[in-house]
Amino acid sequence: MFFENPNNKKVKVRGYTNKMNIDFVEKQKSKILLVINSLKGGGAERVVLTLGQGFHDLGYEVHVLTFKPQIEFSLNPNLNYHLLKFKNFKLIPKLDRRDRVFAYVVDRYISKKIGTPEIIISNLDRADSILSYSRLPNITYVIHNTLSLLYGFSTKANHEKKIKFTKIYSKHPCICVSQGAEKDFIKSFGQITLTTAIHNPIDKESIQEQADAFVPEYQNYIIHVGSFKDAKRHDILIRAYAQTDQSMLLLLLGQGKYKNDIEQLVVDLGLEDKVVFLGFQENPFPYIKHAQFKVLTSDWEGCPLVIPEALAIGTPVISTNCPSGPSELLPQKNLMPMGDIDAIADKLSQAMENPKQFQAPFDEALLPAKIAEKYLHFVQSIK
Repeated sequence: MFFENPNNKKVKVRGYTNKMNIDFVEKQKSKILLVINSLKGGGAERVVLTLGQGFHDLGYEVHVLTFKPQIEFSLNPNLNYHLLKFKNFKLIPKLDRRDRVFAYVVDRYISKKIGTPEIIISNLDRADSILSYSRLPNITYVIHNTLSLLYGFSTKANHEKKIKFTKIYSKHPCICVSQGAEKDFIKSFGQITLTTAIHNPIDKESIQEQADAFVPEYQNYIIHVGSFKDAKRHDILIRAYAQTDQSMLLLLLGQGKYKNDIEQLVVDLGLEDKVVFLGFQENPFPYIKHAQFKVLTSDWEGCPLVIPEALAIGTPVISTNCPSGPSELLPQKNLMPMGDIDAIADKLSQAMENPKQFQAPFDEALLPAKIAEKYLHFVQSIK
């Protein structure tokens, strides 16, 4: 079995058959299973691979189960990969019934091909919905965002979605990726299950290695990394940047549905020579390392990876103080009020004049093995 990747290369999926050269001791390792819909882009997908490495470092046999074949990441050879296509079940009418039937297939596959994992860690709503029908033990959900803002629970149109999520997340314990995400979860759903807050793992050594892969052609620039979507508020960033002296270029890395709108805004504000659109970059870290500073202008996050990743390679960061994540990772002086173009412009100008004043230390507690230990402690504490 093979995964497809963006470069049209085939990546072998491990874990479908036992290898004859695995010795008896290796077979007796405790197992961890991470489940996610696919490995195509996104922070949650990157977290799965990094967390998997953390469990591997602790001596576990780590498996990753996906339901779609597409990937946009280099697969960690220390993990075992499984693909069970959900597409084959789409002819079943009604999503709930479809998920229930597929959950039975998933349970049978895990039991036969993997065994009994010490923990099954579900990531993102598709996997969460499917595993809500699972009968396997030791399932834990990871809540990767502030759900009320991501799904707009305050609107009547999304009330049914809130009811659906309440049903799903009441089934198993939940690990939220920040204190802000946990507060939002409890405010949205009440005390429907056990929760805790554990930050996302950051593979500092790997990031530092990737950051040295090349030297960007640009110099003296600010960088923003993120998809062009509602939460990231590129419009606020561009309007605030327009109020500065633009003494540094602004590099934007990412794709998304609002990219064309932001490109037009740049034209409207006469910033074509100052703002550079670099699209999706498989390895963004050299751009981050050589930036004068990194900026984040989001209205909401779960626990933004881009902040500790930048700190891991010594790049200063300024960020809006959105409800979840930044205030847990940065000093107060590095934070800006959300949506306030004047205040963001002022902070950008301060950083352009003296970027080093916004440097902050990397928290070693975010290393993969240490985060994996926190997962284990939480799960073991509730058994």
